[in-house]
Amino acid sequence: MSSVVVVGAQWGDEGKGKITNALCSDADLVVRFQGGANAGHTVSLDGVPIVFHLLPSGISVPGIQNVIGPGVVIDPIALAVEIAGVTERGVEVGENLLIDVGAHMVLPYHKALDAAEERARGQSAIGTTHRGIGPAYADRCARDGIPIGALAAFDEFRPRFEEAVARKNKHITRLYGEQPLDAREMLEQLYPVAQTLARHLADTPEMIREAIRAGLNVLFEGAQGTLLDVTFGTYPFVTSSSTTAGGVAIGTGVPPSMIGEVIGIAKAYTTRVGAGPFPTEVTDDTARMIQERGAERGATTGRARRCGWLDIVALRYSIAVNGIKRIIVTKLDVLDSFETIKVCVAYDIDGRQTDCFPRTADELGRVNPVYVEMPGWMSVTKEARHESELPPRALAYLNEICRLADVDLCSVSVGAKGEAIVEFTSVF
Repeated sequence: MSSVVVVGAQWGDEGKGKITNALCSDADLVVRFQGGANAGHTVSLDGVPIVFHLLPSGISVPGIQNVIGPGVVIDPIALAVEIAGVTERGVEVGENLLIDVGAHMVLPYHKALDAAEERARGQSAIGTTHRGIGPAYADRCARDGIPIGALAAFDEFRPRFEEAVARKNKHITRLYGEQPLDAREMLEQLYPVAQTLARHLADTPEMIREAIRAGLNVLFEGAQGTLLDVTFGTYPFVTSSSTTAGGVAIGTGVPPSMIGEVIGIAKAYTTRVGAGPFPTEVTDDTARMIQERGAERGATTGRARRCGWLDIVALRYSIAVNGIKRIIVTKLDVLDSFETIKVCVAYDIDGRQTDCFPRTADELGRVNPVYVEMPGWMSVTKEARHESELPPRALAYLNEICRLADVDLCSVSVGAKGEAIVEFTSVF
């Protein structure tokens, strides 16, 4: 049995797309288990970056089966556009993509509600991507959602959709004072999409379980990061799904006993998109340097990411929640020019020092980070492909991360290129 879960160990944007794509060479099956089109995984296709929002990162690798599991919320229009886009780039999307019939849809009214709700919050806005993710998950929990399998019988889907639009229009017009949506216009958009996606629909949980029982290498891919988990993240500044390794079980139908290992992905520093507490955030020239050298802009929204030093307290929390024993550190090369590098090893909260991650956003917002400083390596790492080619001080930094976080190092990413990876141990 060989199954591996790749999870973000920070606030997302850790480089999971590149890492998953790199690991695909040893995988037989890649399964996306949660989130929606609010995620953006950037991978390199023939040396050119391409962003996947809903497609699993293995779609560009021939011979791999890709699955969008029932825990994902799918914007069918966005997915059809994404499939068309990668097809134009020469990626064949056929039987190698399966979409679980039970995955709920993000429909146009969800996106309208998402945007209206954020506007209504004003200064208290959460910072959503306006992609309709929260309202879609809310409808699923309220038993008012529509699974994507409904598109297979469009004549039956049509009245169901019209009834839903009528209900949502009451919220949109009466609660938020905005213009109603036109159900007929949206159905005209959805009809050709339904024809495109219908051939990919399947009942996937047993197929995934059987693949694991057969000894195939199965790679589970999440979106966002642990600290954005709806239960264990910095609520309410979170996404609307279970981004941790526990989300695999509820997002695919694969029991925890079938999950072999959880690999955590963490940047050599920390970033965050949107609102919410961020203890190690810096706003001086350090932030500007990290942002520019790391190309720190959201793959989905284009928003500049907030940047800061590596937070070991938060990383240890993610390791504990997910059961991570090995990590992959990304974007080490971004720190190549820093004479001194800071690492947060503890928090000071109201004059009390702790190494425990607070469970409330209010308490996390009162944190003052306790730093240790390490000497930078002041040399280029992006050409390194073997451990011996990394500068001694870069290795010392990586070893200190692993010592403080009590994990082993799996590999290190040292650049945007797919091959810019220093491997320490094999994942599968």
